[in-house]
Amino acid sequence: MTEAGNGWQPDILPGYESRTLPLPEAELAPGDQEGLLAATLVRRSGPRHDRAVLYLHGWNDYFFQAHLGDFFAGLGYDFYAVDLRRYGRSLQEGQLQGYITTLSHYAEELDAAVAIINNEAPGAERAQLIISGHSTGGLIAALWVADRPGAVDGVILNSPWLELQGSAMLRAIGTPVLEALASRGMSTTAIPMTGTDFYARALQSDREGEWAYNPTWKGSPGPPILIGWIRAVRQGHARVAAGLGIDVPVLVMTSARTLYRRRWDPELLTVDTVLDVDQIAHRAPRLGRHVTLVRFEGGLHDLVLSAEPVREAVFAEMTAWLGYLGATKVTPTLA
Repeated sequence: MTEAGNGWQPDILPGYESRTLPLPEAELAPGDQEGLLAATLVRRSGPRHDRAVLYLHGWNDYFFQAHLGDFFAGLGYDFYAVDLRRYGRSLQEGQLQGYITTLSHYAEELDAAVAIINNEAPGAERAQLIISGHSTGGLIAALWVADRPGAVDGVILNSPWLELQGSAMLRAIGTPVLEALASRGMSTTAIPMTGTDFYARALQSDREGEWAYNPTWKGSPGPPILIGWIRAVRQGHARVAAGLGIDVPVLVMTSARTLYRRRWDPELLTVDTVLDVDQIAHRAPRLGRHVTLVRFEGGLHDLVLSAEPVREAVFAEMTAWLGYLGATKVTPTLA
């Protein structure tokens, strides 16, 4: 095991370390204290290798899935995860949790994280790098890869948020409204939302699930949906719809089914209750020219938090895909 150093400190997760990623160029928002805005890079402790995985969490989330890092380490990958600005370990008192006005701003912490990963990779100019993202983190990862050709060797997306739920008509009407409101100085105004805590109920170990996590960082209900934030997400969705042109292989994984209910039902332990998986499947081919889509019966929104047989199937699929990736060099097509 390596000793923490060079900015690394013992993390809240046993067997992991973390360090602060200062963000001197970050756009400040209400509640931010100038000079304190930062992200957090987490890594699994151990000797470094020449290949690595960088993981991005979703909305109302942070990295706590230590078993995911352990899985990749078992395959010989160094594992890193970022708690983005205003999320999880990076969240400071008074900040608007998760707030951002454009998803492209996350390039600051992602570029910094990748520079550290490449610097720690022994005997190579850069690590063989896989970027993986869940939900909103999947959208952010895909956009970043599209803007950084040559930075990574593959992309793994776990229930990525590639499109807004609901009818095409509602989505079309909603986007101009968001633009108009944001242009009138209402970016930090909350949108009234209703929902249930059924997803949290399906996850939490003191309820129906298996997992313990910080309810302040991953709350139920989550933080308010702010106009500026949802506008940033919709702008990202528009880029996906237009085609991202990612030139490395992409693995997209979702549950087999989405189900929304007003009352609790045990069936909600076996479906995605957050995103419309059919919409994800419809948008996935727009990510790039080499996309693999796999759907898992019984999967929750975060597939690696599903029941053990499902997450073992997810791990088996990723293992097979990574083996294929290692045996196949995909040459980008020329325009």
